Parts: sequence; C-alpha cells; structure tokens
Amino acid sequence: MEKSSKLLKVSSIFLIVFGIVGLVVSIIGLIFAGAVDVGAAGVGTHDAELLGLIITIAAVVGLVSALITLVAGVLGVKNHANPEKATVCIVLGIIILVSTISETVLTIAGENFDALNIIFAVLGLVIPILYVVGAFQLKGMAQKN
Repeated sequence: MEKSSKLLKVSSIFLIVFGIVGLVVSIIGLIFAGAVDVGAAGVGTHDAELLGLIITIAAVVGLVSALITLVAGVLGVKNHANPEKATVCIVLGIIILVSTISETVLTIAGENFDALNIIFAVLGLVIPILYVVGAFQLKGMAQKN
C-alpha cells in the first residue's frame, strides 16, 4: 500500500489555486501602478508618484508571495507520497505561514481593521497550517520506515 499524505495533497491544491489568483491580482496591481505613474508624470505631483511606488512595491511583494505559494502547492501535489521531500514542503509551508502572519499583523496595525479582516486572516492561516501539518505527516511516514 502506498503511503501518502492526503492532507498535504488537498491543501496543496488550494495553495495552487491561491497562488494563481495571487499572480493575477499582482499583475493587475503592477498594471495599475504603471497607470498611476503615467498619471503622476502628467500631473507632476509628488503624492501621486509616491502612491505609484507604494502600489508597485506591494504588487511585487504579492507577486513573490504568490510564486512561493504556487511552487509550494505544486511541490506538495507532486511529492505528497514522497517522504524524502517532506522537509522542502515544511520549509515552504513555514515561509508561507510567516508571510501570512506578517500580513495579518500589518493589517491589524492599519486603520481599516474590522471583523471581515479577522475572518480573512483566520482563513488565510488555515490552508498553510494544514499544509505544514500534512508535510509533517509525510515526514513521519519516512521515520516509521
């Protein structure tokens, strides 16, 4: 009987979906930042240029985060039955968790923090936590052999 972590596989599929959505949103953000920069050049205001820079930085950070999420998801699906790759999945899962926790802290520090943000923060943590748990399950399978 083949041993595998179904939890890792299922959570990885969700990470792939979230990674793709994150890529699309980040690309739209980069396009929007470019439009703001073009508008700022025409108007010549420092505030508009600063806003374009902030949007660009946020979109690039989002793009990197989405790529890491996508890679983690693909590796989780590909290696859900390969205990030798569990450590890589654990490391990527922890990176995603730290990123999500950092984003949550920054959201809490922001002015527009409300109940909806709490719900999104909790939901945003569930899948990465399940991914890490699934990766540890896979690693445990290697230790039993």
